[in-house]
Amino acid sequence: MIEAEFSLYTDYYEYPQGEMKKRSVEFYADMKRRRTVRQFSNRPVPREIIEDCLRTAATAPSGANMQPWSFIVVTDPGVKRQIRKEAEKIEREFYHKSATRKWVEDLKLLGTNENKPFLEVAPYLIVIFAQRYVLLPDGSKKSHYYVNESVGIATGMLISAVHHAGLVCLTYTPSKMVFLNQILSRPSNERPFLILVVGYPAKDTVLPKIAKKSLKDVAKFI
Repeated sequence: MIEAEFSLYTDYYEYPQGEMKKRSVEFYADMKRRRTVRQFSNRPVPREIIEDCLRTAATAPSGANMQPWSFIVVTDPGVKRQIRKEAEKIEREFYHKSATRKWVEDLKLLGTNENKPFLEVAPYLIVIFAQRYVLLPDGSKKSHYYVNESVGIATGMLISAVHHAGLVCLTYTPSKMVFLNQILSRPSNERPFLILVVGYPAKDTVLPKIAKKSLKDVAKFI
């Protein structure tokens, strides 16, 4: 049996309460500016910025510290074109056959449809995969725990890091995503979780007029 090893937590820094309040307010104000965009510029973004954002995402907590995620960063125009082609094929089926009329009407309020040009225009597609298990050298499987929760937390931290760096992003999840395994040559233990489209907004970007729920609508102190 493997013995656990521990070390003193020396990286924690306690701020005075006034500073804590200031930091929490400033962070909220910054994150409140974050918006999901669907119109991207093809302006290049330095790779090291994306690498640092991914390093941030990889600090996320996970079940039993299994870190069950893979981030596949796509910049190749040919691969992006393939992804768009397959995604739009699925989207046409979704919008015209699978989805209910109510669902399609709700999506219209956000200005979305079966056409996904951002998959080719944006400089980066970060395809996030959830690892259901890992294959050990002897061929056996080692299960991962709380996979969806862990990958979801890491994705949220990645979105925050992208915004903090001064970029914009779009969370994109076509109804069927197995084509991503094929295009990106990912193993069977990985399941596509989400495509994060990352870059600068186009100059003529427009946004739907939406509102977030208030604190009293989403939280309760007991």
